[in-house]
Amino acid sequence: MKRHLGLLRLLPLTAVFMLLAGCGEERLSALDPYGPQAEWILDNMILSLYVMALVVIVVFALYFIAVVKFRKKPGDEELPEQVEGSKALELTWTIIPVFLLAILAVPTIWGTYYMAEEVPEAAGSSGGESENGEQSGEGGDSQNSGSSSEQQQGQDALVIDVTAHQFWWQFDYPEGFSAGNEVYIPTNEKVWFNLTSSDVIHSFWVPALGGKIDTIPGVENTMWLEANEPGVYKGKCAELCGPSHALMDFKVIAMEPGQYEAWEAEMASGSASSGNGGSGESGSEQETSDNSSGEGVSTVSDGRQAFEDQGCITCHAVEGQGTGQGPTLSNFGDREKIANILEPTDENLEEWIRHPGDIKQGNNMPGFPDMNDEDMNAIIQYLQSLSAKENMNQ
Repeated sequence: MKRHLGLLRLLPLTAVFMLLAGCGEERLSALDPYGPQAEWILDNMILSLYVMALVVIVVFALYFIAVVKFRKKPGDEELPEQVEGSKALELTWTIIPVFLLAILAVPTIWGTYYMAEEVPEAAGSSGGESENGEQSGEGGDSQNSGSSSEQQQGQDALVIDVTAHQFWWQFDYPEGFSAGNEVYIPTNEKVWFNLTSSDVIHSFWVPALGGKIDTIPGVENTMWLEANEPGVYKGKCAELCGPSHALMDFKVIAMEPGQYEAWEAEMASGSASSGNGGSGESGSEQETSDNSSGEGVSTVSDGRQAFEDQGCITCHAVEGQGTGQGPTLSNFGDREKIANILEPTDENLEEWIRHPGDIKQGNNMPGFPDMNDEDMNAIIQYLQSLSAKENMNQ
């Protein structure tokens, strides 16, 4: 009786664990796919579960049949019939596992090549030479028509270079600009990523869009992702990389192709700012205070000057100016999170600037606990003004 009571006490705890198993963040689960890679992974997970469930059911059924039907009965002292060297049994328990493994192996091998698809080669010059060195005219059109679409796809393919750092992500676009911790991509289009690391081994993973791949110092790995619909997809570092590994998040922001092209043009133009383009040379008329006397008034240009005076530009590039030792801040005002963990409020930004090591242990950003309030407020206003999306909407 006491034993049964102990089992009953475990039921509420079991129910709690089952409820917690259903918790999670939106678009941060391989069980909720939003891209062809993730859909393939989920389909094969389900297929594997079906195969394993079938094996468990058959094994347990045979076990209980044997236990019930062939258990020793009172007065039964005879040994059961001994079966040895049955070719039929040996073939059965050999062929069935091979068949089950084949069910899993065939789609797995196909998927391995599918997800390892390389960037299509860029097209050569139009009217290129054929294999025998002659110009391809009308007679060669039929031979080359099959490759023309692949060449066009190669020309249009978006390839983003990804560098993992402790504990942030750098995304370099082919147009020459960079983004930090948030990567923008167009929907319904394969986007390739060339991945490496600047320090230790990390792992790039966007569960709702695809599988994971390691980023290794000195090695370049390649993968592709595709988002079926616009939205923010959360990514994680899936390899223990230091004290703030759990905080090394990033986001993939998928946009409709037209919106993405506008965002890309805005970032490439170097004008991702609501003020003076970050140059600090004009725009002083943009006051961000209601103080009519002019005392304590800060402007975007004041913030840019304080940004340079405090040495922030030494590590953080803005619109191509400065160095890239830390995340690029060209579109900082568009960020979903500060350092990918804090809500984008002025108070959180100030706390991050003053005490980054308390928020993300082990990161390389120095703190500025003694920065005066005037410079701090000016820098905050300047950073929050940097926006590519705001210019797109104008």
